[in-house]
Amino acid sequence: MNRILDIDPRARTARVEAGVVLDALQSATTPHGLAFGPDPSSHSRCTLGGMIGNDACGNRSVRHGRTSGHIAALEIVTADGVRAVADRTGLRAADPNDADAVRHIARLEADVRRLIGDNLAPIRTELGRIPRQVSGYQLHHLLPEHGFDMARALVGTEGSCAVVTAATVRLVATAQASTLLTLGYDDVVDAAEDVPEILRWNPTAVEGMDEAIVATMRARRGPDSVTGLPDGRAWLYVELDGDDQNTVDARAAELFDVVKAQGRMTDGRVVASADERRSLWRVREDGAGLAARLVDGGESWPGWEDAAVAPENLAGYLRDFRQLLADHGLTGVMYGHFGAGCVHVRIDFDLASDEGRTAARRFLREAAALVVAHGGTLSGEHGDGRARGELLEVMYSHRTIRAFTVFKQVFDPEGLLNPGVIVAPAPLDADLALHQIQPLPTEFTFPHDEEGFAGAVRRCVGVGRCRSDAGGVMCPSYRATGEENDSTRGRARLLQEMVRGGTVQDGWRSTEVRDALDLCLSCKACSSDCPVGVDMATYKAEFLHQHYQGRVRPRSHYSLGWLPLTSRLAGYAARPVNALLRGPLGKLLARLGGVTTRRRIPAFASRPALRRALREARSGEPAKTLLFVDSFTRAFRPEVAGATSRVLADAGLPCTAQDGLCCGLTWVSTGQLSLARRIMARTVARLDNGDDRPIVVAEPSCAAALKRDVPELLGTDAARRVAARVHTLTGALTDLAAPGWRPPALPDDVVLQTHCHEYATFKGRHPRDLLTRLGVRKVDEAEGCCGLAGNFGFEEQHYDTSMAVADLALKPRLDGIDQDTPTVVVADGFSCATQIDHLAGAQGVRALHLAELLDPAADRPDQPGETS
Repeated sequence: MNRILDIDPRARTARVEAGVVLDALQSATTPHGLAFGPDPSSHSRCTLGGMIGNDACGNRSVRHGRTSGHIAALEIVTADGVRAVADRTGLRAADPNDADAVRHIARLEADVRRLIGDNLAPIRTELGRIPRQVSGYQLHHLLPEHGFDMARALVGTEGSCAVVTAATVRLVATAQASTLLTLGYDDVVDAAEDVPEILRWNPTAVEGMDEAIVATMRARRGPDSVTGLPDGRAWLYVELDGDDQNTVDARAAELFDVVKAQGRMTDGRVVASADERRSLWRVREDGAGLAARLVDGGESWPGWEDAAVAPENLAGYLRDFRQLLADHGLTGVMYGHFGAGCVHVRIDFDLASDEGRTAARRFLREAAALVVAHGGTLSGEHGDGRARGELLEVMYSHRTIRAFTVFKQVFDPEGLLNPGVIVAPAPLDADLALHQIQPLPTEFTFPHDEEGFAGAVRRCVGVGRCRSDAGGVMCPSYRATGEENDSTRGRARLLQEMVRGGTVQDGWRSTEVRDALDLCLSCKACSSDCPVGVDMATYKAEFLHQHYQGRVRPRSHYSLGWLPLTSRLAGYAARPVNALLRGPLGKLLARLGGVTTRRRIPAFASRPALRRALREARSGEPAKTLLFVDSFTRAFRPEVAGATSRVLADAGLPCTAQDGLCCGLTWVSTGQLSLARRIMARTVARLDNGDDRPIVVAEPSCAAALKRDVPELLGTDAARRVAARVHTLTGALTDLAAPGWRPPALPDDVVLQTHCHEYATFKGRHPRDLLTRLGVRKVDEAEGCCGLAGNFGFEEQHYDTSMAVADLALKPRLDGIDQDTPTVVVADGFSCATQIDHLAGAQGVRALHLAELLDPAADRPDQPGETS
């Protein structure tokens, strides 16, 4: 169901199965200079079947409209199992030799033609009035003057009439040049006032959003995550295109002057940088999630997300709608397709109490009446579903509602397909998920969620960015397996069911939840990349703690979870311990500990090795920073501590070393939170001693634990003070290094594996950016998890998944290293470096820590492959 069956460049069509992801279709048609016009923000994971189901549009709908306008034919299966083809001339059986099917489809088509003939007046006057009128069934495509286009009529039926298996879609030519204007306003109403003038310039996109979305993006992903926006509290993105860049740029400049002369724009600019454009579109594409959970932690809800009016009526509608919100004491976060008159709004309803649900119901009825009064529609895309189906009676006459009912009955007389959608809907406030949810006592404090764990898992609103297979960091397990239950969304939904006590009845003891969380690598990328900030690593740690409380744990929780302690003991007899682990007894011990024997266990360093490394690194200058020597650096690569100390001194940040403490990471990742709390409390007590020097941590995962896990698990002011002082080496060199500091000569090319925890926790402090600024010409980053992920890849049952994750980004980068060209591989994380050694160590590839690369005392190899 996910194959592209044919592309006909001459006819500008493609035949695709319903499961094809839009980005896959776009990639296949791009070489022909063609594209599928509608481009929803979810393009990296939405399927053509889903787009057909809800008549999706997208950011460039000003130019390309809705999916229904790009469908030539649909291949369907009716509710009673008959295969058929719907096109612009009607409906026919897929197999013309199947006499029964031919008769059945002929009767079905005759019934539909009779329905249309009996309802010509309401269909002509009530449907198809504005470009974004998606509510209800699109029966106007079946009018005689429209040629009985059954394919377009079935688009947007939300799976309630037939099952779509494939489609023939029309393609559009792609423009050779484009540019983007960003226009700032005091509020969204002012922005909407300028839309009619902007539309005269034939833009491809006119998108709007308010300041709440931008503030949330910056808070979640760092202040540099949104660049290129002019001053304002609301913005329009206006995209122009054409065949010649100079002509497009000239039109953009002229349009800018025209809009400026209108007097409402406060600031604006033409965005020339491709990177800035991508950053800006990312904000808009993540709008649904960013609006769902804002910077202050407040929640907003769907229910009135997609209403649309004619673009010339948009400003008046928004002005009245904003007043309606104020009258009800509600706040709405607004963004959407302003050029098409379609506005997405998420509202801070109280859906947990009876009074709040009653108030929400009253508001929605009044909002429906308001949009109808402005000549608009309940839904401008995404359909009515169960959220707005009841409100169709506000928008349409009884006769039209009856026509919808008969159309559904003709295709699905038994009511099997998506019952309760569009026809015979349940009350809009029925079956709401927040009713009577009890708070759960937890170890983590979940400070950003008012209802603790229950509120935290509720962050997921189903945006599905975790299901993208187009690269990136989130979600490695889903990208490796392709299974929904291995995605962040799938796991969050199961945790929500656990909290509600519905489908999942066993609470913390649930084996279904345990199994769904099993392949989570605890990479934390979702905490950064998920638009609503779902942090599955923390949820998993909490669940494991509660699930195994008072029970025997998996063997690896003891062997790997207690690694900081066992590695310290091993350091007293490192040489014999290493020899033992390399032999047959080592394999036996590994099996007993639940550890895979397909990996080599890293060699332990002796206790004196760290003292030697730090002694050799002493600078003699007064210390300005504190080097936190984490358990991994102490146990396995003390030379990194020495190199870090020298680099800090070279950068004007001489340090003293703090040894003997632990961040508690391994106990957190294995869900042993009571022990983690005790270890963290001891660490915080030692570090919060009046010393306000920055704390630099060479191991990114330990830095992230101190920065985030410690304050969220302990919940004390002391823990927060310590967390505020924590830096990775990259962060320290970015923010604190002496002005003008430059390291020794650096290589031209670097292959980089950034630790997932560093990527997620230390926003805007990226090793790639630092290396580029320091003069590395090319940084080839393996974007995504290395696959080892601490204890995960060492556990016997997870080895294959670990290697599958490595195959996504890291292994292709390592395989692409030219052994005849000097190339340096940089990986600060101990897990990442260990995985690189496992994948390519036999070819002489070794990963350097950033400190080793920048170490002023390092020997610079001259021969290819020596540092690769």
